[in-house]
Amino acid sequence: MSVNIQLEWTPNPSTLKYVVDTALLPRGAMNFVSRSTAVEKSPLAEKLFDIKGVTAVMLGTNFVTVTKGDDGEWDELNDGVMLAIDKHLTAGDVVVNAAVLEAWSAATAAGGGGAMEVRVREILDTEIRPAVAMDGGDITLDRIENGVVYLHMQGSCAGCPSSTATLRNGIETRLREAIPEIVEVVAV
Repeated sequence: MSVNIQLEWTPNPSTLKYVVDTALLPRGAMNFVSRSTAVEKSPLAEKLFDIKGVTAVMLGTNFVTVTKGDDGEWDELNDGVMLAIDKHLTAGDVVVNAAVLEAWSAATAAGGGGAMEVRVREILDTEIRPAVAMDGGDITLDRIENGVVYLHMQGSCAGCPSSTATLRNGIETRLREAIPEIVEVVAV
């Protein structure tokens, strides 16, 4: 039986979001920026990198975001991506290798850090990440140093023309409102 895939446009003209009716990850997102990072971690991401023009793949809970480079044309690339996702999921193939998923789950659940980091993670996880996931993106905390919050922009957020505005007017404003000690929010 074929999997249901819905194509969604994102604010980033270089990315498309493919929503599926199958759970891919238990929570969060995994980002792959090259084929070499996908090999031995995610058979699905590896297959998507085999499609001419694919430069990044992000797996979410029930979606895949694909970023194309300059040599990719959406008409051709989209057909290949839809077919690859459909064949992979319909066959019941592994999305992320079990050992990688286990290590990733443990690392993302651990979090850690001081009170400020815990509060930043809470706001990211409950308010910001769900909103950007709707557009095929993800934002994760890298670190906090001297009141500066460093975030990773992934999926459709990476390289999106509106990501700077989202970072400054949305994320930084919300974090500084909740945690006055935050001086600035920076993308890494």
